[in-house]
Amino acid sequence: MLRIVLFLVLIALAAAGAAWVADQPGDLVLTAGGFRASTTLPRFVFLLGLFAAAVVLVWSILTTIWRTPGRLRRRRHEKRHARGRHAITHGLLAIGHGDTALARRHAETARRHAPNDPLALLLHAQSAQLEGNRDEAQRAFRAMAEREDTRLLGLRGLFIEAQRADDAVGAVMIAEEAIKLSPSSTWASHAVLGFRCARGDWSGALAILDSNLSAGLIDKPAYRRQRGVLLTARALELQTMDRDVARESVMEAIKLAPTLVPAAVLAAKFESEAHQVRRAMKLVETAWLANPHPDLAEAYAHVKLGDSARQRLQRVETLAAKTPADKAGHIEGQLALARAAIDASEFARARAVLGPYVNDPTQRVALLMAEIERTEHGDGGRARAWTLRAVRARHDPAWTADGYVSDRWRPVSPVTGRLDAFQWQTPVASLPSDKGDLIESSAFEEAMLAAPPPKRVTAPANDTPMEPAPAASAPAEQDNSPPAAKEEPKAEPVVTPTEPVEPAPEPAESSPAATPVFRTRADLGKPAPAPIPAVIPIVRAPDDPGIDDEGPSDEFTEQIGTPKAQAGGWRGFWSRWGA
Repeated sequence: MLRIVLFLVLIALAAAGAAWVADQPGDLVLTAGGFRASTTLPRFVFLLGLFAAAVVLVWSILTTIWRTPGRLRRRRHEKRHARGRHAITHGLLAIGHGDTALARRHAETARRHAPNDPLALLLHAQSAQLEGNRDEAQRAFRAMAEREDTRLLGLRGLFIEAQRADDAVGAVMIAEEAIKLSPSSTWASHAVLGFRCARGDWSGALAILDSNLSAGLIDKPAYRRQRGVLLTARALELQTMDRDVARESVMEAIKLAPTLVPAAVLAAKFESEAHQVRRAMKLVETAWLANPHPDLAEAYAHVKLGDSARQRLQRVETLAAKTPADKAGHIEGQLALARAAIDASEFARARAVLGPYVNDPTQRVALLMAEIERTEHGDGGRARAWTLRAVRARHDPAWTADGYVSDRWRPVSPVTGRLDAFQWQTPVASLPSDKGDLIESSAFEEAMLAAPPPKRVTAPANDTPMEPAPAASAPAEQDNSPPAAKEEPKAEPVVTPTEPVEPAPEPAESSPAATPVFRTRADLGKPAPAPIPAVIPIVRAPDDPGIDDEGPSDEFTEQIGTPKAQAGGWRGFWSRWGA
């Protein structure tokens, strides 16, 4: 509406001006030397307008003719650029759906029509990566790194290629150069932080962490947690070399991350050495409520130096009571309580604590039960049965990060370099699945666990498998060897577990016989054994490899298999190796 009004006003002004010129009387005379021209004012104004229009028209024609070559060049360039952009667009789409040949063709077209376009360089580099041509990709990324507008992008590409080539030194140099150009670059800061942590440069890692906080890459809670992790890592490394710096670092770390398990354990250790028992207990309790862990229970039990085993048991009972039964970490308290009860020789208490878990035990539960059987009754058979059950039992929680399982806590993940990645949890590969167990349960193990524990022998305990007697005579034959029986053609032999003895020089093979797994001595019907000499010389044949004298005497002397597998000499050796 405003434009229409303005247009009408301009027309009115032009009409008024034309009417004013037409109303002016008189003539206009132009004299130049001997030339004289006379005309009216309206005619002069009209002729002046025609002349101005003619001048403008001629100027426009000349300007158009002058600018035509430049316009043709620009149009040709625009068409080439449009073709290059079209090739770049379709080339990136081809890379997206994995068409290597089409991506290479579009990359060549883009490089020919738009050689200076940064997207053309990117398309060329990515197509080379898709083809697996790393040399060509590195040349493209180097060309991008030399340009101001694509320098960071080129450094990122070179960093990825260095990682693919396992060039850790080159990768960290590229990342450090990138972080100098742009401190807010997330990938560069994370890479430099991971590399410095991997080298153990904790001071440099702390400097990078402070830079990330200043650049706004992490928030304040994450900064406090990660700084606590780095300080804890430095304290663990320096605890044997510079205890003052280690103590200062871990005390700052426990203030920043009070629930960090290794920080709480190390801080409690330093406080305990300084006789600050209450403070050490408070540090462990805070971390225990957030994440129950066996290291915390161990630190809590030994928080006061010089305590007896029963005093440690009472202290562990207090810590285990702080975890309710409906919490996931309740089992850690029970396992710590069982461990302390075994150390205090209260085996009944340990059995009662482990009772709810023996039907579906984890590896730690099975190993604790094996230790109870071995320590309380000296029953090597039941201990071995529990040890075999531990082999196929469910895994306990462990320090896990990105699928990597570690036997100790680490500040960064060795897979991705991520800081504070390790968590105390069950490994993913060990979670229950629908697949069956690889190792089936044996009748020997089930019978061993079902049998009542043996009675204690009044004779003094001896570490050697043979019990010496005062009288000296020839050794009697083993009273648990299977009696001779006729061989049945299709009967599988069942072998009784033999007591651990020293191998004779040439043991005879026993014929297979179906004998019960457990027998009392009265069932054997053998005469009373002759007294065994106090010292029995061990005489071996030159070709008898014997058994490992350094291994436990009650762990590997029994063989579960055919009677041939129990023979000594070369026959027993080859039979045990499957020959």
